[in-house]
Amino acid sequence: MDTALTRLVGVRHPIVQTGMGWVAGPRLVSATANAGALGILASATMTLDGLREAVREVKSRTDAPFGVNLRADAADAGDRVRLMIDEGVRVASFALAPSAELIAELKEAGVVVVPSVGARRHAEKVATWGADAVIVQGGEGGGHTGEVATTVLLPQVVDAVDIPVVAAGGFFDGRGLVAALAYGAAGVAMGTRFLLTSDSTVPDAVKARYLAATVRDVTVTRAVDGLPHRMLRTDLVAGLEHSGRVKALVRAARHATGFRRLSGLTWRQMIRDGLSLKHGKDLTWSQVLLAANTPMLLRSAMVDGRTDLGVMASGQVAGVIDDLPSCAELVERVMAEALEVVGALSAGGALGVRGASSGSGGCCRSTSTGSP
Repeated sequence: MDTALTRLVGVRHPIVQTGMGWVAGPRLVSATANAGALGILASATMTLDGLREAVREVKSRTDAPFGVNLRADAADAGDRVRLMIDEGVRVASFALAPSAELIAELKEAGVVVVPSVGARRHAEKVATWGADAVIVQGGEGGGHTGEVATTVLLPQVVDAVDIPVVAAGGFFDGRGLVAALAYGAAGVAMGTRFLLTSDSTVPDAVKARYLAATVRDVTVTRAVDGLPHRMLRTDLVAGLEHSGRVKALVRAARHATGFRRLSGLTWRQMIRDGLSLKHGKDLTWSQVLLAANTPMLLRSAMVDGRTDLGVMASGQVAGVIDDLPSCAELVERVMAEALEVVGALSAGGALGVRGASSGSGGCCRSTSTGSP
């Protein structure tokens, strides 16, 4: 299936595996890339040396294009950008809007820049700064998320920018891919669906909790770091929501110390990162420090398998996922479903699909069966 996304980044299928902290490591990213989709390596929880090792491991496992997700506000963002350029990474993905200077540096080196946004104005801003494409996540998505549903946010962004738009939040199958293309997207990005594959290194006990969840078991809370965060509803989450300020502050300080050791950041860098979170937001200083809770509580679940001590970021689609295919099986299934749906709609006269355009449009054509 040929879209503006596949042509931009050089993959076979218009599917992106998002950069999930502690989850999107070399094994998952390389499996996704080998399946013909775009795998994104999560780097925010890695040291600079750890990122270099992870990039080289992915390159040893696949010759296909892949990307790295960065925190644009991290104190060492510039060093990480230069590492990506030196290692020949194809795509730079950003959880927050990168500066115009970072975008220019990456583009000059031939790296495709794809920020993630949760609002139309943010998409317009990064497009003006030179971003090559944008991932737009609706409120259904896991992790830090907004309040506007994908079906409302996506068409707003598609209409506002002239670069390829990738839809995220609520996607898990071929029907969703076709729906996103119909809205004008050039592909879809999926996090929870790739987390729940056999190639994911998340412990089996944690995967079982996801598979057992219903759509009502996924909640949005501010208790972890003061920002809206979608995750599975657990006793731990309920406890965090009812913790007193002093108890929350003590816990935050402990986790901040642990994260500093793992990340290699200095206290000065961590404070600077915390201040960037506070900028423009009505956060208390204890909430700023609570930002260290996010990587450490996620690590407890996603790495250590402690569902009683960790949080499990999750999109609402966890409630409709019931299996653990390999990345290859997942991508093949999504694409087969998508082509079947498009074919059925076309045969019934309900849908006409033009050839793919060079802009943000999601019009597509199958490279094997012609234009449906």
